[in-house]
Amino acid sequence: MILTLLPLLVPLATALLCALARSMPRLQRGISAGGALVLLLCALALLHQVLTHGTMTLIAGNWPLPFGIVFAADLFGAALVLLAALMLCVALLWQASDADAAPASPGLYPLMHGLVAGSAAAFLTADLFNLYIWFEVTLICALGLLVQGGALRQLDAALKYFVLNLFGTLLLLAAVALLHGATGQLNFTALGEAAARLDPAVRLLLFGLLLLALLIKSAAFPLFAWLPASYHTLPAPVLALFSALLTKIGICVLLRSFTGLFAPTPVLLLTLLGWIALFSMLTGVLGAAYHWDLRRILAFHTISQIGYILLAIALASPAGNAAAIFFALHHSVVKAGLFLVAGLICRQAGHYDLRRIGGLYAARPGLAVLFLLLALALVGIPPFTGFWGKYLIVRESFVQGEYLWGATALTVGFLTLYSMAKIWLQAFWKPHPDKNWQPSVVPRTTPAYVGLGLLVLVTLWAGLLPERLLLFVTSAAAALPGGGP
Repeated sequence: MILTLLPLLVPLATALLCALARSMPRLQRGISAGGALVLLLCALALLHQVLTHGTMTLIAGNWPLPFGIVFAADLFGAALVLLAALMLCVALLWQASDADAAPASPGLYPLMHGLVAGSAAAFLTADLFNLYIWFEVTLICALGLLVQGGALRQLDAALKYFVLNLFGTLLLLAAVALLHGATGQLNFTALGEAAARLDPAVRLLLFGLLLLALLIKSAAFPLFAWLPASYHTLPAPVLALFSALLTKIGICVLLRSFTGLFAPTPVLLLTLLGWIALFSMLTGVLGAAYHWDLRRILAFHTISQIGYILLAIALASPAGNAAAIFFALHHSVVKAGLFLVAGLICRQAGHYDLRRIGGLYAARPGLAVLFLLLALALVGIPPFTGFWGKYLIVRESFVQGEYLWGATALTVGFLTLYSMAKIWLQAFWKPHPDKNWQPSVVPRTTPAYVGLGLLVLVTLWAGLLPERLLLFVTSAAAALPGGGP
């Protein structure tokens, strides 16, 4: 039904209207806000329909398979679409404040809505070539947002982002072409059935190529350089949007591939993915421990947290899939919130470098509390969401006898605590290096705090009352292709 397409059509239409209103900033902001609210309502309606009636499928143009382009909204895809709509609303709230908002430009709002449209379409597509198209849409919009402002460091970041992601895009296109040539199919379900009849060596080679492309898009070890090389140049609202959505596209497709497209998944690929996950966790958390720039610390932690999700996928079980979904939702909300906190810290203290700031606990205790709640959730201190996500992953690792994998996940959690403690001690607890320093007076911060507070409330609800979310992710894992027990 058309509701399946609305999360794609609404932001695309909003982006077009915002582009047409580029010479009228007030009207453009109004269109953007209205489009974001409509998208949020559509996402809520879609999730309700999927919860009530199960997976919803739409074939564009009613063309028969394998010619029709299929969109399918299952529980996981609908939840990610709702997450994208929520994060867009939070980013636009932040943009209405003076707390490290993105520089005003005619292209800002069209690109933000275009990024959300591409992400939502990738979450819902059930066609491999269509997935490639929407990857390209998100790449173009991301590059446009990276160069907003035109500063040298932004152009440098955009170049690094483009070169490394272009390599992943070419690999993805090659995998799509070779898989279609070998099977004659592009639809996920039909492709999975046809691929199962291929020679095992050919099948392993083709899926390995697709896996490599998706790992680049997910910022996994050793293919993550594009993420810390570019994220630190973005303003807070755009950075939160990037953090919540972009890597989750690769994660979403990886999970669907391992449960459906690759099934039965070669053991070699699962083992390889498990070790990649471990190295992603370790290199990410060590990179975070090394740096002093708040945005770089959090960017490297994104790589580390992606490692947890990959580990859950590598476990290749219903419990592992549920853990991957739980952790992906947890990470998107918590890490976006931490990037927004970093923006407020910079706005109050004048810098992102921890060595040049301090004294914020006494000056801004409310901000300190918000950071502490999100940091505890990221570390995995009970009863916050990170604890439940890591508990699910470590438990399943031990159940399967993968003791090294589970022990590594626990160790990385302790190293994450070190990084969060460093931010707390340097930014909030220690006195500011300048004894005469006074926090900046920011005229409009209420919208920023409302958006940040919304993310904190979602995190607290999911951590303190996890039963419904745990039940949801279990159902979402069971609804994946081959996801049943």
